[in-house]
Parts: sequence; C-alpha cells; structure tokens
Amino acid sequence: MNVAERQKPPAGDLFLDHVAHFVPDLGAAARLLESLGFIPTPESAHRAGNAPAGTSNRCLMFEEGYVEILAPTLDTPNARRVRQHMSRYAGVHLASFGTPDAAFEHARLAAQGFEPEPLVNLSREVEGGETVRFGVVYVPQEKMPEGRVQYCQQLTPEVIWKDRFVAHPNGVTGLAAVYVVADDVPAAAARWARFSGLLPRGEGELACLQAARGKVLIGKQMNMFGAAPAAPALAGYALSCKDPGAFLERCRKAGLAVRGNAISLPAALGGTWLV
Repeated sequence: MNVAERQKPPAGDLFLDHVAHFVPDLGAAARLLESLGFIPTPESAHRAGNAPAGTSNRCLMFEEGYVEILAPTLDTPNARRVRQHMSRYAGVHLASFGTPDAAFEHARLAAQGFEPEPLVNLSREVEGGETVRFGVVYVPQEKMPEGRVQYCQQLTPEVIWKDRFVAHPNGVTGLAAVYVVADDVPAAAARWARFSGLLPRGEGELACLQAARGKVLIGKQMNMFGAAPAAPALAGYALSCKDPGAFLERCRKAGLAVRGNAISLPAALGGTWLV
C-alpha cells in the first residue's frame, strides 16, 4: 500500500489526521519551515461548495498524517472563525481526526449531544490542476472549546500525498500526538472520549486517548512546553523523526529555543513541537 492509501483509516479505526497552525502570513510561515528542512506544499485556496471558503493553506505532508498552515484571506464566516481563534494566541488551533466515514461520525456526534453543523464538502485545487476533496464534520466552538476539533474524511489522498512532498530533508516522518491544555483534566478527557469514541487512560500526569494512529494527551500542567497557552487550548504536538537529535540540533542552529525535546516556535507559527 502506498503512502497516500495509508491515510485512509480501515473501517472501525480512527487516525489523528492533522493539526493546523492559524497564521497571518503564509509566506513567512513557509520560509521558516523551509529553513528547518521541510518541503511545504504550494499555496492552495479552499472552496466550500461552489464558493470561496475564505482561507488558504500550505501543508507539510508526512508518511503518517500532516500539518496544515492556514491563513484567513477573505471576509467569510469560515475566515472570521479562524481570526477569532487567532485573537486568543499564536499557534495551533485545529486538531482533526481522520475517519473512513464522515457521515457516520456526524450522526454519532449528534446522538452524543455535540450538535454538529451540516456535513461540509470542502475542496481545493492544487498545483497541476488536480482537486483535493474531503468531507469535514464541525461542531460549535463551545462543544469543544480547546480549538477547532473536527473529523475529516480524506476522499482524494493521492492528490496531496506526493512523494516529493513527503521526503523532508530533516527526516520528519509523521504526526504522533496533539497536546491539549485543560483546567479540569478528567472532565475534558471524558468529553474528548465521547467526541472520539476512544477510551481515556492515564499516562503519567496526563490523560491519553490512543487512536489507531496517533494520540491525544490532555493535561493541566504542560511542563514539557515551558510556556503553554491558557486553558482551554491546543498547546502543540509531537512529530516522529528518523533522527530526533539531528532535527533538534537543526532547530537550535536556526535560533529556535530548544529545551530537552521541546522546540518553541516563533510567532510566524506559534506553539511547540515535541520530537
């Protein structure tokens, strides 16, 4: 099975599909990422149905999942939601589970009281004229206050998981975990469990929800991050890497603050990486 086909969870499984930084300047964010040995995809504008969604992105595609860099570009409801999140802090504002059946997740979330919005079919045209399509399930912000927490069904992964975008010179290979800051960890873990259908368990001082690929870690004191945004928030995420030591040194030489295996990201991206 090629890397694109591996992005589709088997029936009954759930993946941590992607996370997203909301940024004011896609160009500045991409230049920073390129300086750290990543290969961002070209800029692409989202469409919802037949209309512009008001956001554009560039992505870091991995063997397992991806990271999205997203910026608001127009005055649309979608773009206004993005700007509202950005007003709180610079960094990671979206965590998406990958599902083989977005319609099923929509019905399940409705039964669990999450009041999902109507199922959204998004698309965007990429370099070469191909179109990426995916189904997305959103819930109101108050239902998952840590950020835009959603489901995504990848309908055309072969369009964006191209070999040339996956082979990053820095050796980063995947999205491994997302970290959630909560004041009441047991309550947040129970809510994320209902949202995801995953059973929480303890992992040190954190609550952990382990998916078939990737995991969510929820805590009150995120000491490994140094400075984390105030709860409720998404503090950062973990990357898998062929040579973590070499990647940490690359980031250090680029002037980023590195403490242990944590990398604090400048305002062009915001948030924290763990490797």
